[in-house]
Amino acid sequence: KTGLALGERIRIGRDDFTVVGLTANATSSGGDPVLMMTLRDAQIVQWQFDPSAVRRETARDAPAGGSSDLVSAIIVRMLPDALPEDVIGSIARWKHLTAMAAGQQEEILTRSVIERARRQLGLFAVILLVVSTVVIGLIVYTMTMDKKKAIATLKLIGAPDRVIVSLILQQALAMGLVGFAIGAALIRLAKDYFPRRVVLETSDTAILLGIIVMVCLVASIFGVRSALKIDPASALGG
Repeated sequence: KTGLALGERIRIGRDDFTVVGLTANATSSGGDPVLMMTLRDAQIVQWQFDPSAVRRETARDAPAGGSSDLVSAIIVRMLPDALPEDVIGSIARWKHLTAMAAGQQEEILTRSVIERARRQLGLFAVILLVVSTVVIGLIVYTMTMDKKKAIATLKLIGAPDRVIVSLILQQALAMGLVGFAIGAALIRLAKDYFPRRVVLETSDTAILLGIIVMVCLVASIFGVRSALKIDPASALGG
């Protein structure tokens, strides 16, 4: 969010601009908010913010008496029955410009920007999952050892191993689900206050829940193995 209000005046460069409208869900590929203005105003602002060396080179390459105004891209809206391939071919043939369909742009953006960020975040996520598994496993193991006499008593009275295993699994799952619920609630409450826009998809939340369940099940192995090794006779000790 930009935090701007309708009718508010802001200074960009050396000029003042008035906010005449607000948009929703318009962000750059990095999640930054997008500011929309007329083409002429955008060119003036860009020219003001360019370093002096860039301005000199641009002015030197510009034709005599011509303009140094530049346009990075032009968005073309087609009729519903128009074919993107025909429009792209016509622009390339008669305008000598490079044209791309929406799918091609998404592929380039995904491959050059999003894919690298996704791999980096994925590596961080894997490291955090490994650390979380170890931490939960140690907690479950410690809690199991604290209940060593109670587990030995259950074995002494004839409780099957599946009962003890289910108790430890329930303990690990309860820790994971409570942590997931608290984390999900905090993210829902704080997502609008992040510097960049955060989108929370229902499918991503479901996948995360499944991962947490798997992590808890794997982490509970430490406690289960320790519980199954407890001697029932230890319940009779002091």
